[in-house]
Amino acid sequence: MNVRSRTKRLVLRKTPGGRIAIHYEKRRPNIAKCALCKSELRGVPNLPPVKMRKLPKSSKRPNRPYGGYLDHKCLEKLIKMAVREGAH
Repeated sequence: MNVRSRTKRLVLRKTPGGRIAIHYEKRRPNIAKCALCKSELRGVPNLPPVKMRKLPKSSKRPNRPYGGYLDHKCLEKLIKMAVREGAH
């Protein structure tokens, strides 16, 4: 049962009869993005916080350093910079 609420998203749908009906849908959460380059993070599900809490830790984010915070390209750059700084 959909009810009018500000937490719901208003969507206009055309019915087979030709009239426009108003539907109320749940809002989708934002896609997780990299903190540095703002690209989409792979391996992070796009779920509301309530459903995200129920998932095991292994399926919330990739199992690597900065997993769920940085994407693989930015992490690679970060590691290379750290190694080069340590070499001197």
